[in-house]
Amino acid sequence: MPVPAEYARASDQFYDFLVDARDAADLGTTHQAYTMVQGVLQVFRRRLDADQAIRFSSVLPPLVKALFVSDWDLNEPTRAFGNVAEMSGEVQSLRAAHNFAPDTAIADVARSLKKYVDQEAFHRVLSELPDGAEEFWRS
Repeated sequence: MPVPAEYARASDQFYDFLVDARDAADLGTTHQAYTMVQGVLQVFRRRLDADQAIRFSSVLPPLVKALFVSDWDLNEPTRAFGNVAEMSGEVQSLRAAHNFAPDTAIADVARSLKKYVDQEAFHRVLSELPDGAEEFWRS
């Protein structure tokens, strides 16, 4: 069996996603977009238990999935979904001195990510997650 396309093109697809996120947020570089994306993924992950996070990661492209689970502290308490301003501030706190994420970072990443996931599977998983999960990814 050949290597599935999603794995064979994982690096290209991830870079395309970062370019989309960079452009959506009007950032200057994909390096800035990377920090923004990582912050958004971490903020979302902190609101899920391990089982929920693994189910969510199953619908992500391979390298986005890897970023979603990287640096995961399983002992960190699960947080509640808050308002967008609070969660955006949390996104912006990741590497704060080098973080250029705008206040619209969550919506910008959501808009970009939706181009790279199976929409039906993505929404099905979100519907199984805690209240606030679907709203988080609504752009």
